[in-house]
Amino acid sequence: MPRRAARAALPLPDLVVLVLQGGGALGAFQAGVYEALIDLGIELDWVAGISIGAVNAAIIAGNERDQAVGKMREFWEGVSSALPELPAVDNDLFREWTHWAAAGQVAAFGVPGFFTPRWPPPAFAERQTPAAVSFYDTAPLIETLGRLVDWDRVNHGKVRLSVGAVEVETGNFRYFDTKSDTLDARHILASGALPPGLPPVEIDGKWYWDGGLVSNTPLEHVVEAAKDDMLVFQVDLFPARGERPHDMEEAWSREKDIRFSSRTRRISDGLVRRRKEHALIDRMLDRLPPEFADLAEVKAVRRIVDCKALNVVQLIHQPPAWQTGARDFEFSRTTMEVNWALGRAAVEAAMKDGHLLAESIAEGRSDSFAVQSGDLRPKAGS
Repeated sequence: MPRRAARAALPLPDLVVLVLQGGGALGAFQAGVYEALIDLGIELDWVAGISIGAVNAAIIAGNERDQAVGKMREFWEGVSSALPELPAVDNDLFREWTHWAAAGQVAAFGVPGFFTPRWPPPAFAERQTPAAVSFYDTAPLIETLGRLVDWDRVNHGKVRLSVGAVEVETGNFRYFDTKSDTLDARHILASGALPPGLPPVEIDGKWYWDGGLVSNTPLEHVVEAAKDDMLVFQVDLFPARGERPHDMEEAWSREKDIRFSSRTRRISDGLVRRRKEHALIDRMLDRLPPEFADLAEVKAVRRIVDCKALNVVQLIHQPPAWQTGARDFEFSRTTMEVNWALGRAAVEAAMKDGHLLAESIAEGRSDSFAVQSGDLRPKAGS
């Protein structure tokens, strides 16, 4: 029987997952999404993240549900504390100027509780050390995570945690998962170690960089590892669609959106295509004569194509006009609050048409839904 959320009027499957993409300062949007889901009474079973998504995911998995939002607020207010809250001026040009100024301050002085500039600079450090291959030191983030995350709860609590990173020397992508691994702050730092800004992290004799170098969304890992009917809230920080740029700054911003969203879209499209193929094979197997049903090969194929119901609610950050290509490293308090509010609004817009999602789950269909700009609809071809 599907369980029911405390205040959300929709049935939930056995497995509810939150998938968090990488995107630096845009992670405040994810915090707003999580807060809105908690307000709806939606319980999470699994949270998977990459880069800043791994930080948010660790805070979620490492705290009781009702305390996690407060811990996330503490994190985001902390990392934005060095930059003053700017007046709310209804002028995109003014806001863009202050946005650039805040991003420049981060580049020069780092982010409190997150990373600080290296001194002396990398050129003066011993070769092949973390200090020689990165401009910033992430030691402050270790202390921050130690204060905000209960690692015993992470590894033994009821919310499963997965974070992705890439091995520097082989280029192999790996997920660290509490179902099979014991996670600590190193794994979170590794998932967000974006070069050349942040240093690689050593884990068990291997060095890791930001998982976003290979894949910026953990959706594929979640789908392949799941064994139950599943509802996934996928939070994307870079929109696939956008206008043709007018100038160099907009070209930089649009390039970044395409670069990160295209990987997500490729994974999503591949999953949809694979599920359609499996459904076709399953129907073909049903037409086989009864005497073939017990063949080892037929049983093996049936196990491969045994797809559980999958529903994906895609919540996409749509940046205001004044947010530039620097928006993923602009940590001002004003922008953080804007992104947080946008995350809440995305969930609220999705839930206005939540009956469509509820119907799909109740019927056990393998549908995939997208939520973008408040519009809940089946993806093309689903």
